[in-house]
Amino acid sequence: MTAQLLVEDVLAALGNPVRLGIVRELAASPGERTCGSLPLEITKATATHHWRVLRESGITRGHKVGRAKAVSLRREDLDVRFPGLLDAVLGAGRPTREE
Repeated sequence: MTAQLLVEDVLAALGNPVRLGIVRELAASPGERTCGSLPLEITKATATHHWRVLRESGITRGHKVGRAKAVSLRREDLDVRFPGLLDAVLGAGRPTREE
């Protein structure tokens, strides 16, 4: 339900570079992805934590497909609840450090 999405939860989840990378991968995908199909250079336990944060914040949804878990971005729900937020976050580049 979109009314249960909280902007502070969404922003907190997207504030982590690993989770932001996962969301960018999901946004660029034509459909669902399995958790193991993304190129994450972290331990399985850490990946599980990040997937849980994304799910609990309302950014993703998942379901079992055999022994795997298929995950998709809740783009439509996020766009209805927070118009333009996801596009703004995904479109923002990494900050540069001036020397």
